[in-house]
Amino acid sequence: MREQARWTRARLGRCGPPLDLLTAHFDRHVYAPHAHDEFTIGVTVGGSEVIAYRGGRIHSYPGSIVVLEPGEMHTGGPAASEGYAYQALYTEPSLLTDGTLGGLPHFRDAVLHDPELATALRRAHTDISTCPDPLEAESRLPWLLTALARRHSTARASEDTVPGADHIARSVRDRLADELLDPPSLAALATDLGLSRYQLLRAFRTTMGVPPYAWLAQHRVAKARGLLESGLRPAEVAGLVGFADQAHLTRWFRRVLGVTPAAYRNSVQDTAG
Repeated sequence: MREQARWTRARLGRCGPPLDLLTAHFDRHVYAPHAHDEFTIGVTVGGSEVIAYRGGRIHSYPGSIVVLEPGEMHTGGPAASEGYAYQALYTEPSLLTDGTLGGLPHFRDAVLHDPELATALRRAHTDISTCPDPLEAESRLPWLLTALARRHSTARASEDTVPGADHIARSVRDRLADELLDPPSLAALATDLGLSRYQLLRAFRTTMGVPPYAWLAQHRVAKARGLLESGLRPAEVAGLVGFADQAHLTRWFRRVLGVTPAAYRNSVQDTAG
């Protein structure tokens, strides 16, 4: 295992606050004692890490979720010769209070076993680190952080029912469709509707069946199909429908239609000929 670490800064919505993500593979590195102003939330993906925390030593293993609270002094290093690998994000405490009651969440246990949530955190971390799309980051990460706080902290869940969810979802859908090249942040949309971001996400997911970023990506793919059929190249189409680049377009085109934009363009051009 090589010693390497890669930082990615994502933004939670257009002009929203930043959120840092770390992907690390260490076989010797040991962190000096330190603390963060943010919550540190990580998923161990390989090997085992030992962390000095709250006067003791905790161990994480593949699939473990590790939550280190703001201001808590800690270290971190390999628990065995094979080293360790993990994905972590550093989040403002306020992102864990949306959708919960009882103030700032407190996690009695720093190492958590929740395979479903660990898998979701890993997938979101990987996707957003690869392409830090602001709407995707804002749709996925706060939702998962709320789930983490609800399942494993002292916080209590707030009411999930959102009156007028259908109307809310359709209003958000229409705004995203109208501004697909530079979509508004969910925080701004929520403020306009007199909601919290969690309430907006709950209403949208309940009504539309997918989170806002996924709905917008599928809408962009639909627009891209028409442009590809007109003869434009995938590299041109990506920017015209709001994707960050051709790779971003290709990732979603394959998810939705099962083929690459280039393969689709070639097939429809052949048919037209």
